[in-house]
Amino acid sequence: MDTSYKEGARIFKAFCDENRMSILDQLKTGEKCACALLEKLDIAQSTLSHHMKILSESGIITNRQEGKWTYYSLSGEGCEHAKAVLARITAPAVAAPAGEIAGGCACR
Repeated sequence: MDTSYKEGARIFKAFCDENRMSILDQLKTGEKCACALLEKLDIAQSTLSHHMKILSESGIITNRQEGKWTYYSLSGEGCEHAKAVLARITAPAVAAPAGEIAGGCACR
């Protein structure tokens, strides 16, 4: 399978959960520590860690350690990359030349 499909699946998996969507919405206003994110979510710390791992692996967020605290923020580069992947996979296909069947289907 095309590696760009795997990459796209990894990126868009990050958007396929309401808790992760809430986390991304919270991070729009700037960097947050895990405890601040947990205050707005009805989930356990271990569940937050799971969601943050998926978001980090997608490249959408970054994190940094400061002592025992982990701080998370949106990755501008990661967000732009996700937009580019979406644009690439949703762009209209090039029309087939006259007389050819679009997509190469020859089932007639």
